[in-house]
Amino acid sequence: MDSQDLSKKVMDLLDDKKAKDIISINVAKVTTLTDYFIICNGTSDRHRKSLADDVQELMENEKSGMLSKEGYNSANWILLDYGDLVVNIFSPEAREKYSLERLWSDGVLSDLRSMNNTEGSR
Repeated sequence: MDSQDLSKKVMDLLDDKKAKDIISINVAKVTTLTDYFIICNGTSDRHRKSLADDVQELMENEKSGMLSKEGYNSANWILLDYGDLVVNIFSPEAREKYSLERLWSDGVLSDLRSMNNTEGSR
């Protein structure tokens, strides 16, 4: 499965699990760090940890190995790095503070609606 399909699958999972303000930023032409950043909010520490656990389970099922996991214990900003895909699960306050959307504004931003619309026009 390529990184775009994996990104869509992770976004769908996050949506199913009630994550808020889910976006994907394609940064493949901007950096060599990763192809996609997925960014979302969780409503509480417990919700953010649950989202991270669900993403980990999905990625294990997809045979995609995690390179690193940061911030799980504090659950203010949980980062899951899978190489071609980096998942960022924020508290609303941390998301506003770090503003990754602004930092990676040279990338191509997509939300779940735009990804679903693109899929339908193929």
